Amino acid sequence: ETAAIAETAVETTGRAVLTRADDAAVAAVTDRLPADVSIDRHDRARTLVVAAPDFDPPSVDADVAVVAAGTADAAAAGEAAVIARVAGVSVHRIDDVGVAHLGRVVDELDAIRAADAVVVAAGREGALPTVVAGLVDTPVVGLPVSSGYGFGGDGEAALLGMLQSCTVLSVVNVDAGFTAGAQAALVGRAVAAARNDTASHD
Repeated sequence: ETAAIAETAVETTGRAVLTRADDAAVAAVTDRLPADVSIDRHDRARTLVVAAPDFDPPSVDADVAVVAAGTADAAAAGEAAVIARVAGVSVHRIDDVGVAHLGRVVDELDAIRAADAVVVAAGREGALPTVVAGLVDTPVVGLPVSSGYGFGGDGEAALLGMLQSCTVLSVVNVDAGFTAGAQAALVGRAVAAARNDTASHD
């Protein structure tokens, strides 16, 4: 089914993007599609981007920062980064800057503040997105991750912590990297359109 959907998407739009792609899905897609189709697999993010040889990818004059608190958050953050990138925005990854040592995120503040939108992935208590949102004037999308252990370790504590944030923060569901990346890309597109409109009136 996955391979058939990918084939249809490539035939009708020139590209297919698959999330949560396991080895079986990758093998099925690879076997079904023509050899001239490009297949870009991101193992950690579990995504597959398939494109026809004549596909012209979008390009948006916007930057998205994708921030991950720790190594355990990299898969969800990676999915968000892939989705934002295929939407045409530039993506800057910032990894392993969790609140266990705030100096790490402070060191990256200039890069985070330069982005048009920010996705912040965090598990455990989900503190990093609220901290980042309090330090920037850029839209922040909190991405709770099902990392951690004990009570609330399935992402519930992270989700509730972000929902209770006293900083301005949008929040997606647990491990919803696709949604977070798409939301950030939409913000980026809106910023790029406003930027282009301003430039045309100057």
